[in-house]
Amino acid sequence: MAHKHVPTRTTSALQPTVLALAAAALFAAAAPAGAADASLKIELPTLNVAEYHRPYVAAWIERADQSVAANLLVWYDQKKRDKEGEKWLKDLRQWWRRGGRELQMPVDGVSGATRAAGEQKINLGAGKSSLTGLAAGDYVLMVEAARESGGRELVKVPFQWPPKSAQTAKAQGSNELGAVALELKP
Repeated sequence: MAHKHVPTRTTSALQPTVLALAAAALFAAAAPAGAADASLKIELPTLNVAEYHRPYVAAWIERADQSVAANLLVWYDQKKRDKEGEKWLKDLRQWWRRGGRELQMPVDGVSGATRAAGEQKINLGAGKSSLTGLAAGDYVLMVEAARESGGRELVKVPFQWPPKSAQTAKAQGSNELGAVALELKP
């Protein structure tokens, strides 16, 4: 005589709970990279020159293979007639070559107006589209500035994502950029 399996109420009642717990564990394992908080400080130095123009600035994150993982910001002159300000974006040479030329400006949440000299603080916190898809690993924050009738400068700040503890990664520019600091919190 064959044994007949009769499912018990306990087994069938636990199935949805087990599935829900498995799904929650899966999402929790992926959460740390997206849940971290980040902010960026960029110092634009006051320059004593005869003809001063606010710099165009781009900041992006590169992977170890130098491909662009995320565009964080592009500051340029958006008020020029007939999008004339976009013409000079190619002066941000590294950003332009690494992916800027493929972007259709303006980019929501990325592009903005040029900034005055001083410390600029940008919140890159959790939930921002530029960081939510960033996989765990080693990256380099790239910040580039170019100024009409001035120079250009590129600053690189290596960091690990997601952060295991609160940390600040810093680099110092020498002319067009001052201090650049990336503050990370788990």
